[in-house]
Amino acid sequence: MRNATIVVTGATGDTGRAVAAALVAAGNIVVAVGSDEDRLSTVDATARIVCDLTDAGAETRLSQQVHDAVGPVDGLVHLVGGWKPGHDVDGWDWLEPRLLTSLRLATLALHDDLTASEAGRLVVIGSASASKPTWSGSNYATLKTAADAWVAGVASGWRKAGTAAAVTLVVSSIGPDGTPVRDIADAIVPLWDVPAADVNGSHIPL
Repeated sequence: MRNATIVVTGATGDTGRAVAAALVAAGNIVVAVGSDEDRLSTVDATARIVCDLTDAGAETRLSQQVHDAVGPVDGLVHLVGGWKPGHDVDGWDWLEPRLLTSLRLATLALHDDLTASEAGRLVVIGSASASKPTWSGSNYATLKTAADAWVAGVASGWRKAGTAAAVTLVVSSIGPDGTPVRDIADAIVPLWDVPAADVNGSHIPL
């Protein structure tokens, strides 16, 4: 499927920039979403939307802004994230909006579009550490596990129709000592070219 309309959240990070550029190069309509207007202006995309997905009203705003800019969408690549070690309350309060709330709100905002698309895709980044939690990283592992459960629920809802798919790319880390952002981008671009039933609910290690 070419000329898909794909929303990339967390687009101002290194991974978001690489993914947005790769999707544009592949002939897609890309909407970059981020919370910093100046940084967002430098992302390679068809349209750019400023939206704080950790805010409770983001679901309604994102849906309206995307529809105003490009209309219905065929894909959501959710790349909002963050890392803090530990198990303390402050760390939890910093991580939870980024790892879980932003995913829930973005998915809810675009769920109807993705369900109606002939090739709807939700793509997220999972963490290998979620399956091997440690006390020193228990906040992060717990929230990534919760996010994985949310994506599994989305995949379950799409299983019967067979036209949309929720896909998790699993990494240990991202960057020089982990999975290069280019490898992540290269894994995401072809996901609109395979049958939804082949990838829905899948965890693809990178």
